[in-house]
Amino acid sequence: MTHAHIADNLTSAAQVSKAWPFEEARKLLKRYPDGKDGPVLFETGYGPSGLPHIGTFQEVLRTTLVRRAYETLTGGAPTRLVAFSDDMDGLRKVPDNVPNPGLLAAHIGHPLSRIPDPFGRFESFAHHNNAMLRDFLDRFHFDYEFVSSSEMYNSGGFDDALRDVLRQYEAIMAIMLPTLRAERAATYSPVLPISPTTGQVLQVPIEVIDAEAGIVAFTDFGERVEHCIFGGQAKLQWKVDWAMRWVALGVDYEMYGKDLTDSGVQSGRIAKVLGGRKPEGLIYELFLDEKGEKISKSRGNGLTIEQWLAYGSEDSLGFYLYREPKSAKSLHPGVIPRSVDEYWQFAANLPNQSLEQQLGNPVWHLTGGQGAGEPLPVTYGLLLNLVGVLGPAATAEQVWSYLSNYVANADPAAHPALDALVGRALTYNREVVATTLERRAPSAGETAALRALDERLATLPADATAEDIQTIVYEIGKDPAFGIENLRDWFKALYEVLLGSSQGPRMGSFIALYGIDGTRRLIAEALAKAD
Repeated sequence: MTHAHIADNLTSAAQVSKAWPFEEARKLLKRYPDGKDGPVLFETGYGPSGLPHIGTFQEVLRTTLVRRAYETLTGGAPTRLVAFSDDMDGLRKVPDNVPNPGLLAAHIGHPLSRIPDPFGRFESFAHHNNAMLRDFLDRFHFDYEFVSSSEMYNSGGFDDALRDVLRQYEAIMAIMLPTLRAERAATYSPVLPISPTTGQVLQVPIEVIDAEAGIVAFTDFGERVEHCIFGGQAKLQWKVDWAMRWVALGVDYEMYGKDLTDSGVQSGRIAKVLGGRKPEGLIYELFLDEKGEKISKSRGNGLTIEQWLAYGSEDSLGFYLYREPKSAKSLHPGVIPRSVDEYWQFAANLPNQSLEQQLGNPVWHLTGGQGAGEPLPVTYGLLLNLVGVLGPAATAEQVWSYLSNYVANADPAAHPALDALVGRALTYNREVVATTLERRAPSAGETAALRALDERLATLPADATAEDIQTIVYEIGKDPAFGIENLRDWFKALYEVLLGSSQGPRMGSFIALYGIDGTRRLIAEALAKAD
């Protein structure tokens, strides 16, 4: 089959795929039924008032997936992706998770790009946080253009758009004032001038003096000031700023969180007043922390990028961010192991799926249809159970010695993806799991069942297969003599008594990995607690 036929088949399959990136991309086909004259522009926004977290970056990944889907649907129509930083915003409060908080406290109200970096590494706090964002995006090899709000304002790149805002000042006020409380409406202004006295972003009413020249008047320290808003001497109020940006840059697609639903409606109306139109986009649900609370940059209650990558692979992070964007999901260390294993399960299925099925497989979207290479010979969950039994002082060499019971050619060089997970499993166990593991004593019925399991294991050769071991475990669990009501209770007992966890792996696989002799030692330790 020629490359042209393959491409045609791919495009045809994509046109009917129900995978959410294709459904989003089809919105752009309706927006431009005859194609766009120039690249379709995708945008993501970032507010650098605090340190970036994973919730910030999911927008770039998900938007990239829609971008790829659009390119697939159109056979390679040109696109651009802009990662926009709102670094002209005034600092509202000092984040909880930064050093030198007093340094920032002295600059409340100043644009984020004009206050010192509390970390002492960059020319401003915004530059520091922007660098962290770009480092993450570069680490994942995103194809994007970084655009700074401050640079656009300061360079005059937004001056024409600001002029249009002043021209349409009354129409914008007519949109915004009905949405505000009376107290807020009394002082509201779409334009926030920068005080020529203090350098702060002012929340004050303004009077448009000369829209063409960008001149406005306002009161600063009790005196009336006439002030040009061009060249970085003002910024726009949030909803107006968002709409102005859409129009000035020509944004065609931008997704945002459910908490910005109302903002999106108002900004869309303002964009129309400014002569443009609201971009297409997806409204996604927000990430929650382990307590079910919204993740906040300033509170730092979400996972950092470094934490996820210390405990799980980059692929697993992408997989987690891909799944179910319209459903709220918890974001904490406990979700990482499952994400790792589910990614590899989908990756293993990909080569054997039809093209239509592949387009619904997250791994196809995350890898651009390339797949993930050799499957893992051991699940991450199984690795974690092994490391948990070995204890927080376990080493990679010890883990690999046990892996030789289960994996052919158990050499780290032959299994680089597995070797990377071994290191992450050791870190995850030491920092997340070890303090919570506690093996309970078995009950009377469980004690008898464990003795029976020990006796059966003693009859097996050291290289017994996981399947043979699993059969024995099943037989004991189903034996009514031990008074165990069902297999679920039996496996739960094995996890809690032998592994110190309420859930665990397929026991036949674990025993084959840990070794029969090692497992019998675990059983002996458990029985000693019952005596």
